[in-house]
Amino acid sequence: MWLYLAILVGQYYLLRWYWERQVVSHLQDKYVFITGCDSGFGNLLARQLDLRGLRVLAACLTEKGAEQLRVKTSDRLETVILDVTSTESIAAATQWVKERTGDRGLWGLVNNAGISVPTAPNEWLTKPDFVKMLNVNLLGVIEVTLSLLPLVRRAKGRVVNVSSIMGRVALFGGGYCISKYGVEAFSDSLRRELSHFGVKVAIVEPGFFKTFVSSSAVISRNLLETWDKASPEVKEAYGERLLARTLKAVGSLDKMCSQDLSLVTNCMQHALTACHPRTRYSPGWDAKLIYLPMSYMPTFLVDAMINWRNPRPAKAM
Repeated sequence: MWLYLAILVGQYYLLRWYWERQVVSHLQDKYVFITGCDSGFGNLLARQLDLRGLRVLAACLTEKGAEQLRVKTSDRLETVILDVTSTESIAAATQWVKERTGDRGLWGLVNNAGISVPTAPNEWLTKPDFVKMLNVNLLGVIEVTLSLLPLVRRAKGRVVNVSSIMGRVALFGGGYCISKYGVEAFSDSLRRELSHFGVKVAIVEPGFFKTFVSSSAVISRNLLETWDKASPEVKEAYGERLLARTLKAVGSLDKMCSQDLSLVTNCMQHALTACHPRTRYSPGWDAKLIYLPMSYMPTFLVDAMINWRNPRPAKAM
């Protein structure tokens, strides 16, 4: 019995391997628009797809980032300045993409741009703190997608949205996890709607990787600024000791993060170039072995695990 089961499992994975290795034809004629290409995943993906011969349209927040990317890539790659929180900037970038893609449409849209601060316990934050995060990580994704969707539909192409394992398990307060849960929901509904038009939607849910978004220096500095603005009542309830322990935990973040960003960009590339892309990709050993299993555990058990790991407030019961 066990032998037959092992054979069936082996055949399943062999068939899946063959199924997923089939690549879309005529990649050199396909346009892909990527947001957040100044650094990190977006920058590496733009260079990676350029080497594959795709026509990359890379959106950067700054001219400096765009110039540095152009130096490292071929003449096929083109850049545009894009602020995903600005409707005017998105409209201008959409027109720019239309002029380049023409009747062929846009084969791939990768919503990669994102920020990680302000992040802190919810009670330390204000509504503008949440708005700042959601404007970039969620509303920016939605507006960019809606603006470019007619072009993607024309090409019967792909939408790849970068979420996070924090879109499965909310490990900390602030707008980051909220925004990533939102990206998950938006992507799920979008996938079902666009399946009628031959468009595929994939979600990439990375674990912890070493990028500017996960920089311990940036997060620690923001945490201190948020603490300084908190009310005396909040400071008394949470205490300086919790702040110190939280900063210590953030300081160890760099050691936790994988430096191999290609684990993520390879998933993005597969979602764009494979004939049969997956619905979800979870790059990183921590995503696969820790956070994905946690997302299926009973809530009381996940709460206990997170509370055991996190420092307790000064006025905790």
